[in-house]
Amino acid sequence: MSVKPIVMDPNPVLNQKCEPVTSFDSKLKKLARDMFDTMYEADGVGLAGPQIGVLKRIAVIDADDETGPFVLINPEITEQTGEELGVEGCLSIPNVYGEVIRAQSVTVQAVDVKGRPFSLKAEGYVARAIQHELDHLDGILFTTKVVRYIEEADLEEEVVEE
Repeated sequence: MSVKPIVMDPNPVLNQKCEPVTSFDSKLKKLARDMFDTMYEADGVGLAGPQIGVLKRIAVIDADDETGPFVLINPEITEQTGEELGVEGCLSIPNVYGEVIRAQSVTVQAVDVKGRPFSLKAEGYVARAIQHELDHLDGILFTTKVVRYIEEADLEEEVVEE
């Protein structure tokens, strides 16, 4: 297990756009494993490269039992439908929660750690986590999209904390 320190807001690395991953080697596989270890240790459902100081287009997500854990490298949303309001949080901004409008369903094109392309369609909570992580890869924090902040004591629904 290799848990990395999580970069905290207002560190400017969180506002930088990430570069594409170009090398698919053992270092990339280790990075993905370290990101999962870090995310699980922090009780998150997603983690993007910049959150551990890596300005590469890589994110890991484990938002539900059905989809299971997955790695998104050089991801792009190719389709999105619907709209829903949901509560989000962020491992880089502890104890801050807010309602954010996101697409209800997304299709994402990405590559895996071996450089193989794949497509993934997700809805609801998983789609929200994907959109949140892809925002990180573009230097966007969820707090710039909050419609209404929620007090921690008032949380009643499942929160995306990535």
